[in-house]
Amino acid sequence: MSVAERLYYDAQELMDFGAVVTDIRLESRVDGKNRWQVALDRTAFYPESGGQPWDLGTIEAVARSGARLEVPVLAVVEDAGEVWHVVEKPLTAGTEVTGRVDAGRRLDHMQQHTGQHLLSAVFLRELGAATVSFHLGADSSTIDLAVGALDWENAVGVEEAANRLIAENRGVSVEVVERGLAETMLERGELRKLPEREGTIRIVAIEGVEWNACGGTHVASTGRIGGLTVRRIERMKQAVRVEFCCGLRAVRAARQDFERIGEIGRLLSSGPGELAGKISVMLDDARSTAKQSRTLLEEIAGFEARTLAGRLVEATSRDAEYAKLLAAKVVALDGRRVAIIRTSNGERGTIVLAAGGDAGVNCGAVLKDSLAVLGARGGGSAGMAQGGVAAGDMDRLLEEIRVRISI
Repeated sequence: MSVAERLYYDAQELMDFGAVVTDIRLESRVDGKNRWQVALDRTAFYPESGGQPWDLGTIEAVARSGARLEVPVLAVVEDAGEVWHVVEKPLTAGTEVTGRVDAGRRLDHMQQHTGQHLLSAVFLRELGAATVSFHLGADSSTIDLAVGALDWENAVGVEEAANRLIAENRGVSVEVVERGLAETMLERGELRKLPEREGTIRIVAIEGVEWNACGGTHVASTGRIGGLTVRRIERMKQAVRVEFCCGLRAVRAARQDFERIGEIGRLLSSGPGELAGKISVMLDDARSTAKQSRTLLEEIAGFEARTLAGRLVEATSRDAEYAKLLAAKVVALDGRRVAIIRTSNGERGTIVLAAGGDAGVNCGAVLKDSLAVLGARGGGSAGMAQGGVAAGDMDRLLEEIRVRISI
């Protein structure tokens, strides 16, 4: 039995509706609680589909006692043509109910979904970049474009073009057509692709912009999108991912950005327009300081290396980075030498093993085999290797390494 009337298709901004419970089934136990799936003879609750999340809200009924029962809708799913509303309290078949859709969540999803249609259409029109996938997330949404690269200036140009179309308040309409007509539209280039299923096709049209086969909910005009911002672009394996948000999401994201910029400005005693320059100077200073620090550490490691005698040198270092410097300096002084430098942060110890070219020791192989005895992993090159174990196993690891070194 399928739902007789899917109100979200014809009245996408309808949030309150009357219905009758037609079926109920036990879904599963979650955290020790039962969940049921309830079917109605008509519903405005949109089930998750095509990248758009489900609606939330409540189903209200009058109990036999006369008390009003309000049941939260936790999810909405479609199964074999039936829309099921997931709830934690059972309802009886034949009960008259009132459904109330979370209007804020529905509007947000409609803004993001119509915004995606518009953004994808403008990317295709302006740059020839086709959308291959869409994700509507809780905080932001993404589209993946079938292009090898996309620079920020082009993305901003598309964003501005999309916002001009939003300001023009173009109409957004829905039409259900026979598949034959949809195939003709596809041949004429009016549609990019069609779903594989047979039967009628639901077409969402943005006036003068595009037609798109889609089963989601949409605002009635582009003005209702309320604005669109491109937040980030990211190169993927075979596409470019564009993160964006629309409507109130865009406002909230901009506000958060302003607040963060303001906080950074206060920390640096700078206005927004001065931040980039000031941070650039600070980064240059930090790089210079890091370079000077590295030079000093290399000098210190060199001095310490010259104080260590013997062909097999064992020492303790304050950190793994310095341990590598010290080990390299030790073997650089004499190609026949082997250095074992240990470090520890209290709970875990690290060994850096290095060998000169004439020492006849493969550090990577020695350390790998030694660690394997303790069920640990690590390795590196023939000249230097690194690995770690629990602090309590360090002495055992050193013994395993010594056994495998013959110099």
